[in-house]
Parts: sequence; structure tokens; C-alpha cells
Amino acid sequence: MKGLVLSGGKGTRLYPLTFTSAKQLIPVANKPILFRVIEAIRDAGITDIGIVVGDTAEEIKKAVGRGGRWGVKVTYIQQEAPLGLAHAVKISQDFLGDERFVMFLGDNVIQGGISPLIQQFATSDYNAQIVLTRVDHPEQYGVAELDEEGRIVRLVEKPKEPPSDLALVGIYMFDHHIFEAVNAITPSWRGELEITDAIQWLVEHGYRVYPYIHRGWWIDTGRPGDMLEANSLVLEELEPVIEGYVDRDSQVDSRVTVQKGAEIINSVVRGPTIIGEDTRIVNSYVGPFTSIYHHVLIENSEIERSIVLERSVIRDVDRRIQDSLIGRNVCIERSPFRPRAYKFTLGDNSHLGLVVNGG
Repeated sequence: MKGLVLSGGKGTRLYPLTFTSAKQLIPVANKPILFRVIEAIRDAGITDIGIVVGDTAEEIKKAVGRGGRWGVKVTYIQQEAPLGLAHAVKISQDFLGDERFVMFLGDNVIQGGISPLIQQFATSDYNAQIVLTRVDHPEQYGVAELDEEGRIVRLVEKPKEPPSDLALVGIYMFDHHIFEAVNAITPSWRGELEITDAIQWLVEHGYRVYPYIHRGWWIDTGRPGDMLEANSLVLEELEPVIEGYVDRDSQVDSRVTVQKGAEIINSVVRGPTIIGEDTRIVNSYVGPFTSIYHHVLIENSEIERSIVLERSVIRDVDRRIQDSLIGRNVCIERSPFRPRAYKFTLGDNSHLGLVVNGG
């Protein structure tokens, strides 16, 4: 089998962070989401992976390379515009050939990996298998309707009256018949070739399309709140390790990971939390569900349930920063001006001044 990862989207829901960076490379628990997807595919025994890229191709290629660090072979497939998931399959036919494959959206985080799914599909006579999960608000998702034998009979996109609570997760298994489908359908009102239309075509033409019901958590990291939620869930599953330096005046609990080169000085750090390589936490408080990436400085400040990307500085902030997603090379420090506000989604290379108490 082969793997196909879709990493061509613009990530508009994560602006301004994604004005300057691929959304798939934003880290969750200090590891880019795309890296987690590659690892999930590799751990399922698949080592030949195609990555569909768009405008951020060069950044993704620089970060991922040819896949050697994961023991896989990566092939890049250029998509000239975001013309739909089915279009991504269509342009990948030369890479995929007649082999079965798993298609994985490059900005999804799923609990437990996909090894059980791969095993089930590989030993079946299914033409397609679609990962579904039960959700509280199915009207916000693509939803599958199943028959009495458990086969998929209909897919509905964001229905007002959902036929079930089973939402599409963004992980799909196909054999070569999917190419008949993507070549037969026409663009939707959005001007895109929709994968739901291609799957519906398979169903209507008598192909065997079955669900795989995922029982754990799953997050589409398309929005800042989703990214923070995914970060929290992954942090809870990390095996904590202290590789950096913690001085005797600091309090670091047992659920904290301190990566190599990091320093914790006269600070309190409560987990689950991860402190990145060569980051310094000085006279500060870092609360639960926080990921501080590499080469960051946090001094005389407090922060919790947030993500801070590399080479940023947070210094002398007199109120706690919370529920924030802070980009690369950001500087947050005191400012003498009003008004006061402390919830941020800051783009790369930002510089934000904060008011001083009594100022």
C-alpha cells in the first residue's frame, strides 16, 4: 500500500499565522502536525508516501525532505490550485498506480494512529473504507448514512437534518476504482472536485464502500481553538522527560517535558506541558496544556493553555496570557499605553506592547 497526504491548503481559518507558514507545519506538543501524520502512516507499515503540495511547497519540502528521518520515501505532487480533495487524488494517479492507498489530510490529529484501519482494509475485499467518528453536532460536518449491513449508502455535506451522528474524519482508504470516480464527477458549486461526490459515485455504481468507526478523539486543526484543543489532548499522552536544566529554585511537576538545551530558572511549570529546545523560562509561571517551542524566552510572565512558536519573546507581562496561539519571532513586552487585552492569535514577526500596571 501507499500513503497520500494532502498538504496543499492555504489555511485561511488560521490567519494571520498561515500568511507566512504552512498550516501543516504548526506544531502540536512541539511536533509539526504533518510530521505526526507521516509517523502515523509509517507506523501502519506504509513507507511510500506522496505529499500533495500547493503554494507552500518549498517550505514543506524543506521541512520534510525525502523522508529519511522517518525511514520512508516521500514523493511530492504539485497541485496548481486548491481544486478539491478528489482533484488531489486525480493528479496523484501516476504516483499511486493500481495500488491500494490511504489518504490522510495533513492537518488532522487522531488518537491511536491508523494501524487497525490499515490492517482491516488490507485483509478485506472493500473498494473503499471511510473513517467516521460520532460527533455532537453532525450538522457541522460531512455525515454518512449506513444501511443495515453497515455499508455506506449516502454522504451528506453539513445537513440541516443529519441522517446520523457519524462524521467524516478526513482519512480514506481506496483501491484503483477511485480513479473511475474522480474522472466521472464534475466540480461542485465551489468549483472543486469533492471527495464526497467521488465516494457517492462508488456507492451508486455498486462498489463496496464501508465505514471504519473511530472510537478515540479526533481534531481537525483548522481553527485556533481546534489547534489548542489538539495540543491539550496530545500533551496528555506524552511520556514526560527532563533533558534540559531545571534549577533548584524552580518547581516542575511530573507531567512536564523539558527538551534538550532548555533552562528553567526560578520558575513554576505545571503539566502537561512541553518546553522546547534552547528555550529559557525565567522568573515565570507556565501553566498546564502549554507548548513552548524552540529558542523562546519567557521572562517575568505567566502563560497557560497556549502555543508559542519558535524564537518568540514574552517579557515583563503583568497579566496571565491564556488560550493564545503565538507565532514565530513574536515579541510581547510591556508598553505604557492603554487599553488592556490579553488573548492573542498573533502572526509571525509580530511585535505587541502591553500596558504597565497603573500606566
